[in-house]
Amino acid sequence: MTIEATDPQLAAYPALSAYLAHQSHQSHQSHQSQQGSVPAREGAGEGNRAWPGGGVGALRVRPRVMRRGIVAGAGAVGLLWGSQAEPSARLDALFASGAHLSGLLAGYGILVMLSLMARVPAVEHGVGADRLARWHALGGRYVLSLVGAHMVLALCGYAAYTGNDLLRSAARLLGYPGIVAAAFGTAALGVAGVSSVRAARARLSRETWRALHFLTYLGAALAFAHQLVGPDVASGPPTVWVWAMLHATVAVLIVWYRGIVPVRQALRHGLRVVEVRDESPDVVSVVMRGAGLDALRAEPGQFLRWRFVQRRLWYTSLPFSLSAPVRDDTVRITVKALGVHSRRMRRLRPGTRVLASGPFGAMTAHRRTRRKVLLVAGGVGITPMRVLFETLPAAPGDLTLLYRAGNAAQLVLRDELEAIAAGRGAALHYLLGPSDASFDPLAPQALRNLVPGLAEHDVYLCGPGPMADAAIASLVKAGVPQQHIHTERFSF
Repeated sequence: MTIEATDPQLAAYPALSAYLAHQSHQSHQSHQSQQGSVPAREGAGEGNRAWPGGGVGALRVRPRVMRRGIVAGAGAVGLLWGSQAEPSARLDALFASGAHLSGLLAGYGILVMLSLMARVPAVEHGVGADRLARWHALGGRYVLSLVGAHMVLALCGYAAYTGNDLLRSAARLLGYPGIVAAAFGTAALGVAGVSSVRAARARLSRETWRALHFLTYLGAALAFAHQLVGPDVASGPPTVWVWAMLHATVAVLIVWYRGIVPVRQALRHGLRVVEVRDESPDVVSVVMRGAGLDALRAEPGQFLRWRFVQRRLWYTSLPFSLSAPVRDDTVRITVKALGVHSRRMRRLRPGTRVLASGPFGAMTAHRRTRRKVLLVAGGVGITPMRVLFETLPAAPGDLTLLYRAGNAAQLVLRDELEAIAAGRGAALHYLLGPSDASFDPLAPQALRNLVPGLAEHDVYLCGPGPMADAAIASLVKAGVPQQHIHTERFSF
């Protein structure tokens, strides 16, 4: 075990400095005696199954496959439009043709957005929840743009066909029930979209934002009603059937994985709070016990969404990573008081019922492709890294953990980390100091000095946004390929 502290003000901690130097000397000797005692194996590509604990047999959809499937679906929609388009140079026909294509693509885009957030395990565990959220947000912008284009083109086409001005044409179109449904659906999608803009979202509580975001479902339903009477989807029974089956499939996935599965898990496991333990002045660990928790199949590095049935907490689902492996039907999360709800968790009482859904996330052993692994944690981001530090298969000297914190008092789960490092012959470095220090412990050369052969490592990273961005940039500059840096980040 190697333990180091990098701190411009380390002189203020003479006892800590002496302790770290002593541990570093002892661990160096231990590492030299253990080197080469366990044979190493090389991985072979993304999702390699050769690594023990890498999720053997688990069905996962890779990001590349998911992207290709989405693009292929858009191409199929384009072919549907092209097979029914009638070439014409008339202005109204050109507007109508553009309106039909943008409308079909908008309808398809809504289905894609909903399916990305359906929490299908194969997609969540393969693509990753944070990447799905980013794709969902980007898809929302495309959908709203396509809906706007569809409205403008349809209005212009109708005005050109009837010879009326735009205002009179709009008034006449609103006399059709299908158009009215589309107008309300567009308004619902617009409200959900505006509430997700960063400036608006910063002013909304999480619960308000989630309530407004549920308008997406209403918008999708009204858009579907509009499409069934449109000229493209309603052109023949086969097209109507295919379009209806696509919507029904997405609806079933959402109801099953976002509704039925969480309720079934809650009834099956009967989770309750056992203990709330202070780890530092602003960090607590919540220990919970239930029945048959092995059935959750939660992998190290994943998170669950927790709902604590207690006053002022029951209505909010909070995503937290496991901070220890599941053992004896006991699970633990470690939480920093960053918001209103996380601060309230300090007042949880033993016996409080807990509803947990998941697991989610793709920052697990299945992403590993190299023999050597570097774990990088910042602040409370140590929680998933602590579990990976204990469970990732590695020979002595092949596993390293860098833990970034402002000072020694901010280190969380320190005793556990040091025990794991000592037992596994792994390297543990504490990188201490203020973020504005003149010396950056995450600078490329500093990382190369701390981790010999850095470019040959797989890197798992979890920490606050600015720290994670800086660490990723430094790792890339230090020679680590981007595809070997694995991270998941979330922000509201």
